[in-house]
Amino acid sequence: MNLVTARAGRGVSPSGRPHLPSGQRAQNARMDRTAPRAWLVWGVALSAYVVAVLQRTSLGVSGLEAAQRFQISAAVLGTFAVVQLLVYAGMQVPVGVLVDRAGPRALLVAGALTMAAGQLAMALATSFPTAIAARVLVGMGDAMTFISVLRLLPAWFAGRRVPLLTQLTGIVGQGGQVLSLVPLVIVLHSAGWAPAFLSAAACGVIVAVAVAVAVQDSPDGSRADEKQSWSAVRADVGDAWRHPGTKLGFWTHFTTQFSGTVMVMLWGYPFLTSGEGLTRATASSMFTVMVLAGMAAGPVIGILVGRHPYRRSWLALSIVGSAIVVWSVVLALPGAAPAWLLLVLLLVLSLSGPGSMIGFDYARTFNPPHRFGTASGIVNVGGFAASLVTILLIGFVLDLVGAGETYSLNGFRVALLVQYGMWAIGLTGLLVTRRAVRAQLAAEGVHVTSFAETVRGRLAARSARS
Repeated sequence: MNLVTARAGRGVSPSGRPHLPSGQRAQNARMDRTAPRAWLVWGVALSAYVVAVLQRTSLGVSGLEAAQRFQISAAVLGTFAVVQLLVYAGMQVPVGVLVDRAGPRALLVAGALTMAAGQLAMALATSFPTAIAARVLVGMGDAMTFISVLRLLPAWFAGRRVPLLTQLTGIVGQGGQVLSLVPLVIVLHSAGWAPAFLSAAACGVIVAVAVAVAVQDSPDGSRADEKQSWSAVRADVGDAWRHPGTKLGFWTHFTTQFSGTVMVMLWGYPFLTSGEGLTRATASSMFTVMVLAGMAAGPVIGILVGRHPYRRSWLALSIVGSAIVVWSVVLALPGAAPAWLLLVLLLVLSLSGPGSMIGFDYARTFNPPHRFGTASGIVNVGGFAASLVTILLIGFVLDLVGAGETYSLNGFRVALLVQYGMWAIGLTGLLVTRRAVRAQLAAEGVHVTSFAETVRGRLAARSARS
C-alpha cells in the first residue's frame, strides 16, 4: 500500500508500528540471549527447506527424460507438476493448522521422510501411474516444510528480526534449485535416472535425521497453541481468511510467484533448450544465475518491506509489471531471442520468489500470533494454485498447437500467453483487496495517503525548512 500515517492512539507508535508490551519486550530479550542455539535451529530447519526445493524442482530439469522414460506427451508431462502442486496447495491450510498444534519439528521430519519416499519411488518407477504417486508424496512432504520453518522464527527470534529472516528463509531455500540444476543434472546425464533420484532421496533422509537431533519447537520445548480446541481451530481458519490483510497476502503471492515457479518447476528448461535453441549447459548456467540473483535480491526486498511496510503492494506491483514487460518483449520477437535477453528475463523472474514473500509479511502483520501458521498456509495457496493452473494450461496449449512439433518455439510462444490471463486475475484480486485493507485501516484510525499526496507533502516540508 501507499504510505500510511498513523494517528495517535491504540498502541501505534509515530513510526506506524505497534508498541510492544513489557512482557513481549522481556520475551524478546530472552530470545536474544538464546541467539547461538536459535541460529543453529534455524540453520538446520533451513537445510530441510533447501532439500525440499531440490525435491520440488527435480522434475523441472528432468522433464525431457521423463517424457521419454514414460512415453508421455507435453500435456501429460505437465500433469506431473500439476499433481504435485495441487497436493502442495491443497495441504497448505491443514498443514498450517497442524504446525500450530503438533509443532514444526514433527512436521519437518515427516515432510523430509515423505519426500524421500517419493523420490525413491520415482527412481524405481517404470510406469506413469507409479511416477504420479511418487510426485504426490513429494508434494505432500514439500507442503509440510516451508510453513514449519516460518513457524519456528517467532518462537526463537525477537519480533524485529522475523521479517528479514522470513525473506532469508525463502531466498536461501532457493539454493535447492542450484542443487537440482547442477549436481542432480550431472548425475542424471552421467549415471542415469535411478541414481539421480536415489541421491535426492538420500538427501531427504539426511536432513530428517538432522532436524530430529537439532531442532526444538521453542527454547523451552513448549508449543503455545497445542491445547487449542478444534472448534477454535475452525474459527481461526475462518477469521484468518475473512481478514482482508490475509486476502491481500494471498493475491500478492498468487500474482508475483507463478511465472517464475512455472519456469523452474517444468517449462523453463524445455523452453530455453527446445524452444530457444540454447544448449543444456547454457540453460543450466542461466537458471543458476537466476537463483543467485534471487538470493541477492531477497535481502534488499526484505529491508525495503521492513522500512516501508505501507508500500509493500507497490513493490509487488513493480515486480509483476517488470515480468510482464520482459515476457512481452521475448514473446513478440519474430525469431529466437538473443541470449542476453533471455538472461534478462530470468533475472527479472528471479524476483518472483522474494516478491511472493511479501504475502507472508501481510499474514504476519494482520493476524495474531496464534493463527500465524494458518494465515501463512492460506497465503501460500495463492502462488502455487496459480502455478499449477498455468503449468497445466501451457501443456494443454502446447499439445493443441504443436502439430508434431510440440516443443517448438512457435508452440511455446502461443502457450506462454496463458500467463497474461493469470496476471489479469491476480492483479484484480490484489487491487480489490488492497482497497479493502485501506478501508479497514481507515476505520481503525490509520489514514492512508496517496503516493502523490506523500510527494507533495515532502516537497512542502522541504520548502518550509528552506
